[in-house]
Amino acid sequence: MTSGGFLYVKMWNNLSSDKFREKNGYDINGVWYPRVTSILNIKAKPALYRYYAELNNFEEAEEIKNRSADEGTRVHEACEAILTGQSPTFGDDIRPSIEAFQRFLEERKIEVDPEWVERRVVNYKDRYAGTSDALALIDGKFGVMDIKTSQGIYRDYNLQTGAYYPPLQEEYKTLQTRWILRIDQNERCLICGARRRTKGGREKVRAPYPSNGFDYKNCDHEWSDVEGIVQLREFPHWREDYEAFLGAKKLWEWEHSSILKKLGYSD
Repeated sequence: MTSGGFLYVKMWNNLSSDKFREKNGYDINGVWYPRVTSILNIKAKPALYRYYAELNNFEEAEEIKNRSADEGTRVHEACEAILTGQSPTFGDDIRPSIEAFQRFLEERKIEVDPEWVERRVVNYKDRYAGTSDALALIDGKFGVMDIKTSQGIYRDYNLQTGAYYPPLQEEYKTLQTRWILRIDQNERCLICGARRRTKGGREKVRAPYPSNGFDYKNCDHEWSDVEGIVQLREFPHWREDYEAFLGAKKLWEWEHSSILKKLGYSD
């Protein structure tokens, strides 16, 4: 097991049964179901380990991660409020992201019923639960839409939407596909085209693409105003991701078998 995985397991094993139950699942009609996002924490995250290694110490990394998570949560909450027809207030620090999201909804004519936002999803057969961000109608297709505030769209995200898809398809027979909607913001160098992203107080400069022959590391950057970014990608083929999720769930149950027995959980 990786050192990161060891710390994860040790942390949860030190929790009381009640605390574990509260943090890792939902009580639905008297039955406890593990949460999709908690199950997926069992998967190794090499990028996260590299992030910790790049910083001076664990405390600094945690502080930046927490600030970044707070920004992401505020973007997420504002976007979900917009999807339910509200007019949320939000800080100037995330304004470019939210305004870009609003423009994107108008341009693509995305349809979302307020009842489809933050929808509880329960798979009674395979015993897990979660909360989908939204169900949407885009370009004539009805599907699951998950909102992310990361700097890229990563393959791991498909495990989460893959878990949501089968129970939602049972409820909505017309469900056809899945999307990841990424919302972010950064500045662009007007000289070399590099991008600067500041989140959680941490600044990161990325090389321009295409490079155009510029040595961006030695450029005297002239940064634009912060620009909002919205990226939508469709992932229609869900079965392989669903099977991979069930594999992660099996490992999660094995790793926590002791405390799950105390909870009276059985697969």
